[in-house]
Amino acid sequence: MMGSTIIADANRFMKSLNTCQDDATECFATEEGIQISLVQEEKVPLSSILKGSQQIFICEQKHLQSDLHTLSSIAEEGSTCEDQVSNTPRDTGTRPLTVMKARELLSWYTLSQNPHMPHVLYAAIPPVWVCCDMSDTAGTAWLGAESICTDNKVNAIKLYSVCCKGATVENSSLITLDELKQEHQRRHHATTVTTKGCAQYSLLGATVVENSIIESNRSVIADFQWRNVEKVLETPPLSAHAALFIKVTVGDMKSSTYQTYKELEFLDILAEGLRTGETEWLDPPDPKSAVDLTRALIEELENIGNNIQGQAAKATESQKSRAEQSATRLNIFDSVILERGDLDFTEQLWVKMRRSVTSYQDVTDCLKMVIKAVRYGQIKPWIHRNSSNSLSKLILQSYQQQQQQQVDTISLTGLMPIQMLLEMGLDKMRKDYINYFIGMELTTLNYLSYYLNTEIDLQEQLIRVKKLHHLLEIMETCTTFLNLPYERLFHFTQSCLQYYKTSAYNEDHAFQMQVKPAQISCLCQKEKPISWGVELSSGQGCREVKTSSYFSDKPLVDHATFDSDGLFDRTVIDENKQVPYYSTMVTCSLVNF
Repeated sequence: MMGSTIIADANRFMKSLNTCQDDATECFATEEGIQISLVQEEKVPLSSILKGSQQIFICEQKHLQSDLHTLSSIAEEGSTCEDQVSNTPRDTGTRPLTVMKARELLSWYTLSQNPHMPHVLYAAIPPVWVCCDMSDTAGTAWLGAESICTDNKVNAIKLYSVCCKGATVENSSLITLDELKQEHQRRHHATTVTTKGCAQYSLLGATVVENSIIESNRSVIADFQWRNVEKVLETPPLSAHAALFIKVTVGDMKSSTYQTYKELEFLDILAEGLRTGETEWLDPPDPKSAVDLTRALIEELENIGNNIQGQAAKATESQKSRAEQSATRLNIFDSVILERGDLDFTEQLWVKMRRSVTSYQDVTDCLKMVIKAVRYGQIKPWIHRNSSNSLSKLILQSYQQQQQQQVDTISLTGLMPIQMLLEMGLDKMRKDYINYFIGMELTTLNYLSYYLNTEIDLQEQLIRVKKLHHLLEIMETCTTFLNLPYERLFHFTQSCLQYYKTSAYNEDHAFQMQVKPAQISCLCQKEKPISWGVELSSGQGCREVKTSSYFSDKPLVDHATFDSDGLFDRTVIDENKQVPYYSTMVTCSLVNF
């Protein structure tokens, strides 16, 4: 009788898993209130441990109305929980299951995969992971199961457990490498065991000011991986494989690129105005009116007097540009400054208008004044040959026309003035980024061609310019804080440019740079690892089994809270104290059918 009940429960559970998989639904709730989700491994809280890309089932307890009422009643009565871990429901509307219930679910999954159980429904389904409430003495946070196939036949199953402990500053209380080896040997009786180590250091991130943590918009994580670990928390050897993961949120006021960011921000405002028909004007940095500044620029050009003087001025500007570029090239590791000495007329006009316009009328009046001066031959300003904005094309056309009436007329109505100003800004900023990346010899025009395309929609042009700015701030981080050799920066720049050709703009993306440990060892010596792990493995292929232990400054399991959390205030740091480490242990058992 009991056996038939278990088989019926297993079949019902398998039907739920199949329904979730076949219907491709984000989640499925069983009659018992178990929520089943089919997700990619990298999108779940286990991603830092599993490090895979296959689909898995996640099982959790779905909140019922009665659950919420009970929790509310407990809170009103002032009840306290003596357990080490708080089981307060999460915002997702789910909560962990008890360890006993988790084991029951995995036993049903195991029965379904056992070829010797013909009465239980079988289906080739992804691994199942169950979120646990850590109520047992081991602090079990997750239990998982995965079937093992040989020649398309299931012949074994792997059972996983993830157990967590609260933070401690006593390194002597952490599990030792010998104890971990004994645990692995007890489970697997292996004749040969290999060890792999991994460690991460935060080289740039939050800073300490008067014993308080100030969060930064820049993050540089050094990641090390190596073989043949000798002891827990050992320093990565120089033979380790090392990589930097660099993440930057643009707009840091302390950055040398901040003024360029403000320029880009104004472009964003103009682009939004084109999309919506309404422009939110900012307070101008320059107190002078845009019309007065534009008039002064036109008068300055009129005073040049003749083409010879104009050519001389142009030559002087070119010489100044080459000198400034040369000086900047020498200071590549000091700062990133995009000031150029070869601004043409529309770029100079953009600079003045960007800092002074306060309304649509300002933009229209300035452009009318310039177009009138061009049409009537008052000015013949110098324009870059490859300028693509509408005003530049009009000016270039005026060079070739003998009569004023042959110059095209531009109707400054509707959104046309905003579009023209946006075009001028995009042209100018593209040249700014070319000046930096090419001037620093970090890439070639061929690699930049995707970002310099002017045959696409203005909104898409802006997105590509924003990508260039994001990469600019990434490079500033590398040159200013990391002092890496030129060869590393060159190859890193190519990989970043290649990434953004096919990926959306994303400031949360961490760009990866391969480095030699010796190049960053001096930076790591000053820091303690934010995470450190060791993995023991034996067996081969799909029958490989692992036992791992991780120590981290934050819990690797996001649904767990510990009594010890209150003992370590993350906003206050004493550099002389040890880093409090949370422990996470992952074990695996291989069961043959």
